Amino acid sequence: MSTTQLKQWIKQQDTPTKRWLYSSLRSLRAGSVPVIPGLHRALYGLSRALKGGFVGAVRVFWTTPVFRSQLTHSGKGLYLFGGMPLLLGPLDFSIGNDVRLSGHTTMTGRSSSKSRPLLKVGDNVDIGWQCTIAVGSRVIIEDNVRLSERCFLAGYPGHPLDPADRAAGLPDTDDQVGDIVIKNGAWLCFGTVVLAGVTIGEGSVVGAGSVVTKDIPAGVLAAGNPARILRRIETAAEPLYDRTS
Repeated sequence: MSTTQLKQWIKQQDTPTKRWLYSSLRSLRAGSVPVIPGLHRALYGLSRALKGGFVGAVRVFWTTPVFRSQLTHSGKGLYLFGGMPLLLGPLDFSIGNDVRLSGHTTMTGRSSSKSRPLLKVGDNVDIGWQCTIAVGSRVIIEDNVRLSERCFLAGYPGHPLDPADRAAGLPDTDDQVGDIVIKNGAWLCFGTVVLAGVTIGEGSVVGAGSVVTKDIPAGVLAAGNPARILRRIETAAEPLYDRTS
């Protein structure tokens, strides 16, 4: 009898023996020794320190240099957190200074493009957990941009609109592809989708879950599906980022 079959046999609970086994195993699964505050607090701190030290060493000596080997340019201060991003397809990928990039992200280049797709990330950029950047021709992310978790920059769709072409496994067509530009200081909140051919203006904020189908001007708050401008953003006049600091 396999483990799966044994579990199903016990879960039937149609005999006193099966009911006793089921109850005993559930109690055992939820069991725990009493907490000794000083001891277990110290053990928690120790486990955090050991895990942090190990993860940090892997990031410094393995993940970061291996990832950098795939870039056309990498500035100083790259910080990868949570592993190594997934790179797929042909892609010229450059990163500026002081970029923070989640390891749970995907960057992909369109394999059927005539020229090699370009992904350029500027200085002081944050790219959060589970973001996907699909580069059809060019995706430019300028300085000081923030991409929150699960953003999707869709520079190409991956499939053609014609159902017969999709069934035949043909790639998307050139008219479905476009550049995406995220200007200096823009912030895309959680789950924002930006379609091909769109530019997000300098300093603008796009609300969570929005789908951006056309250009957003500078200095506005936009949200919705499709995204529309809600209001202008009043900001201070000083520079967003001092590269000399």
